[in-house]
Amino acid sequence: MKVIIHGGFFSESDTNQETKRAKQEALSAIVTQANTYLQTHTALETVVYTVSLLEDDELFNAGLGSQIQSDGKVRLSASLMDGKTQKFSGVINIEDVKNPIQVSERLLGYEDRVLSGEGASAFATKNGFGYFDPITPQRRLEYQAKLNQQERKGTVGCVALDADGNIAAATSTGGKGFEIPCRVSDSATVAGNFANPFAGISCTGVGEDIVNTALAAKIVTRVTDGFSLKDACEKSFAELKFIDGFAGVIGISSQGEVYHLDSHPYMVWASFDDSLQVFP
Repeated sequence: MKVIIHGGFFSESDTNQETKRAKQEALSAIVTQANTYLQTHTALETVVYTVSLLEDDELFNAGLGSQIQSDGKVRLSASLMDGKTQKFSGVINIEDVKNPIQVSERLLGYEDRVLSGEGASAFATKNGFGYFDPITPQRRLEYQAKLNQQERKGTVGCVALDADGNIAAATSTGGKGFEIPCRVSDSATVAGNFANPFAGISCTGVGEDIVNTALAAKIVTRVTDGFSLKDACEKSFAELKFIDGFAGVIGISSQGEVYHLDSHPYMVWASFDDSLQVFP
């Protein structure tokens, strides 16, 4: 049983040691809770549980504390993939909910498993997800000061391998901030979140770069075709470099490989693979 999480990229790692330390501590606590939960739950249940914890922590750009789009609204995207059943579900630009990953989980039981905009919000309301305003005072100040120009990139994700050898991946984001309203990120697509019986991947970084290279699906496909997880990631990142792309990934293979890779050393992640690891 193994689990790895990420908290996206953050510019504060260069300049704000207090923020960096807070994120490290948060990731350490959350991955420890995730590992404990995994002992008695499936990989699918674990990634939903863990990403919900990340969404509830305003340090990260997902759920509470998400970035604000250029029209002053927060729109959230999240997706979930069960490697065992190879079913994918997600919400794109959903508004006024606390945990978009839980709405994605509910959609796994439907034929129409990816919803966007008003349809996603209406589905959430119909299924008992109450109104929630994810804007924090800090994000409001950033919006007013147009601090998005610092190009913060933040997403959260989790990949887990359970006792039965099943893999699941979940990813959630509040977007890049100040984007054109209803811009679609990679997080609710198979480019940013993908799993099958052989491997699972969650991505963070520039969504357009991740979509352009079909990053998560490509890595998992290569593992399926016989690559090690490490080799699959490195080959895919070489192709990402060709377009000057910016991304980070976390992943687990059915062989028990736990791996992470990023274009720049600013992705924050933590794993529980026999012991706790936190970076940077």
